[in-house]
Amino acid sequence: MANTTAVYARIDTTLKENAESILSQLGITPSSAIQMLYSQIVLLNGMPFMSDEEINKELEKARQSIENDRCYSVEEVDEELAKEFGI
Repeated sequence: MANTTAVYARIDTTLKENAESILSQLGITPSSAIQMLYSQIVLLNGMPFMSDEEINKELEKARQSIENDRCYSVEEVDEELAKEFGI
C-alpha cells in the first residue's frame, strides 16, 4: 500500500457539494481529484492554470469579440452549456 497522508481543508459547503456532484458524474473521487491537482502542481512547479501570456491572449480575443458584437447573454450561455454538458 502507498504511503499516504490526510489533507484537511475548509471550503464553502455549496462549492464542495457542486464539485463532488461533477466529480461523481466523471467517476472521480474527491481524493483522486486532489491527488491530480497536487501532481500537476509538482509537475508544473506551480498552479496548473493558464500563464500570463495565455490569459492575455484570451482577453484580447474577448475584447475583439466585444468590438465585433459577438457577445452572448447569460441565458444563451446557460442553454449551450446545458446542451453540451447536460448542466
